[in-house]
Amino acid sequence: MKQSPETVYALAFGAHPDDVELSCGATLLKIINEGKNVAVCDLTKGEMGTLGTPETRKSEAAIATKLMGYQSRTTLNLGDSKLFNTEENIAEIIKVIRQLRPTVVFANSPEERHPDHVKASKLVTDACYYAGLQQLNTTINGKEQEPHRPKHLLYYIQFKHLEPDIIVDISETFEASRKGVLAFGSQFYKQGASEEPITMINRPEFLTGLEARARYFGEQIGALYGEGFKLSTILGIKLFTNTF
Repeated sequence: MKQSPETVYALAFGAHPDDVELSCGATLLKIINEGKNVAVCDLTKGEMGTLGTPETRKSEAAIATKLMGYQSRTTLNLGDSKLFNTEENIAEIIKVIRQLRPTVVFANSPEERHPDHVKASKLVTDACYYAGLQQLNTTINGKEQEPHRPKHLLYYIQFKHLEPDIIVDISETFEASRKGVLAFGSQFYKQGASEEPITMINRPEFLTGLEARARYFGEQIGALYGEGFKLSTILGIKLFTNTF
């Protein structure tokens, strides 16, 4: 099949706007710096969030997309707090996968604090498999899509401390990735905003904690900063010396 201009190497899914930037943004920047295209897909508008509005978060996501250099960003409307594993929801995700035809997919971890993150992980995992089925039909703008199954599915680490299967050295991209995080300013601590409700991520120490985690993962591989990932399958090695 002829490659579409929309085709990307990596596609990162998040349950909410900012999930991707908070958890694997520096790795996405690393991929972009290595000459590959990256796209993001938010499964919801984040409309149930305590802070900000769907309009605010849409604007913030657009800013983050520009700062990070993604090829595209798709926002689905699967329902914040309503990410149920339905045939309809899976079909919407399959359409994105078949349109962008990624080699690598990033997704929320199946073990997480937020129920939406757990549900998003299951939805994306199922969609990655079903997107490769010849007999499952999806269409965009009246045109039937070709099947496509990504080669690799990686789960990024968010709130829970999970032992990663792999750690990516992000020493050169960590600082730049913070711009993508800070684009979602409605979600984070603001000096003098004492009237705002306190959430898990708008505490003043939250962003410091993100850096601490990146430094911890970096230390595990002898680097300044790292991002950890769980693998959905066992990683096979064909060229030994390319890895070791």
